[in-house]
Amino acid sequence: MSRTPLPEIPFVADEVSAVRSFLAYFRATLRRQVEDLTPEQLDRTLAPSPMTLGGMISHLAFVEDYWCRHVLHGAEPAEPWRSIDWAADPDQDWHRAAGQSADELLALHETAVRAADEAVDRALAAGGLDTLAVVDRHGEAPSLRWILLHLVEEYARHAGHADLIRESIDGTTGL
Repeated sequence: MSRTPLPEIPFVADEVSAVRSFLAYFRATLRRQVEDLTPEQLDRTLAPSPMTLGGMISHLAFVEDYWCRHVLHGAEPAEPWRSIDWAADPDQDWHRAAGQSADELLALHETAVRAADEAVDRALAAGGLDTLAVVDRHGEAPSLRWILLHLVEEYARHAGHADLIRESIDGTTGL
């Protein structure tokens, strides 16, 4: 069984490298929790939460697209997000994963991460971490620094959820 490698996080690094290293680490951590599971296992919940590992990977793919492409640069959402009727189901980023395989979900996530990284690279080249997003949130445009730290927070929070769900599925710990 091949596992997504966990990248090293340097103890000494510039701000961009440090934040991106933590983000890469948590992205890989979540991917490892999903690898080698069946669609049925990916759909399993840990009571009382309806959260699933499959839904989590789908949600994080959406988060990458939303913050790095849409908010940061004003791009239209990528598929499958563009075609979703969000009014009918505001949690469709979670629910759409039901019945999908790990390979399908990880491919969606990888595509979103690649696009997000390209969007971050463009913003860094244009103005660094102080680059302001194109789309305002609550009357204020977040900086690229805020967006990257928010992504780290989002992944770190869900990594803890993923640890518990994966352990409840097959007893695997320490991924």
